[in-house]
Amino acid sequence: MSVLDEVLNLLPLNLRQMLSALPAAVKETAEEIRIRQGRPLMLGLAQGDCYITEGGTVTASPGEAYVINSVDVERVTQLVSRSSIYALEEELRNGFITLPGGHRVGITGKVLTEQGRVKNIKYIAGFNFRISRALVGVADKVLPYLISPEGRFYHTMLVSPPRCGKTTLLRDLVRRLSEGVPELGLPGMTVGVVDERSEIAGCYRGVPQRDIGPRTDVLDACPKAAGMMMLLRSMGPQVIATDEIGRPEDIAALEEMVNAGVKVLTTVHGASLEELTDRPALQYLFQIKAIQRFVILGRSKGVGTVEDIIDGRSMRSLGVKKC
Repeated sequence: MSVLDEVLNLLPLNLRQMLSALPAAVKETAEEIRIRQGRPLMLGLAQGDCYITEGGTVTASPGEAYVINSVDVERVTQLVSRSSIYALEEELRNGFITLPGGHRVGITGKVLTEQGRVKNIKYIAGFNFRISRALVGVADKVLPYLISPEGRFYHTMLVSPPRCGKTTLLRDLVRRLSEGVPELGLPGMTVGVVDERSEIAGCYRGVPQRDIGPRTDVLDACPKAAGMMMLLRSMGPQVIATDEIGRPEDIAALEEMVNAGVKVLTTVHGASLEELTDRPALQYLFQIKAIQRFVILGRSKGVGTVEDIIDGRSMRSLGVKKC
């Protein structure tokens, strides 16, 4: 069964048949399935978006595509919630549900609030199935730049625009650090992962669905700042990994990790270091030079292209060729 098939099993029969009929080359590069009531069925591919016809073919014209109706939306809701949407109320507050296999479905509709906080989503009208692919080995090309000659891991931040492979690279780095990198003199390390959006380990009911290594502990669906402190106090991590930092409390927690002698591995949305230095919450990290390596990702040679690696102390490029 392919990775896409894991998600198709959670769709109603008519949509499943349309998507199952697609060529293998299309299915292998699928990143998202977008289902919006009253609008065409859409597939997000590594090379861009396309529409799907009722006959299961790809088209660039929305007028030729299958249009999602209210029955489709109701059936998808029942399948992803196992016919009990109320049991998933806590997850819906975050706007997504984690699925078996580590995949995720984002949900849109009418939001109900209580005292200024999201309580639930009612009148569901749209879904975005994000397909999680574990690409083993993508970290190998950057590891020589992230480990010192003495076999020590540098504090590292992955900088990337959306959909450029930062979480995939983060996950594989966690796996390699947990296993150890003997060819670079690095023994296996105890890694603590704070997976606030359930994207790194893809936990389902608390159990990681992705290979994140034998020495890795995960706090799933936990706020980053609180999770980092919890792991520091209770699990004795040598490395703390988390995704998409940006709030002041995240930065404060990262500084605590560095001061405690714990290596940090994190990501941030952005296209360049210049863009990051304009953000007040991140400016402090640059001032104290906490991060020793910045890995800049992009799409110039496809998803996950390593555009550059910057030394965090000198702020100079390490001369990495795009790969």
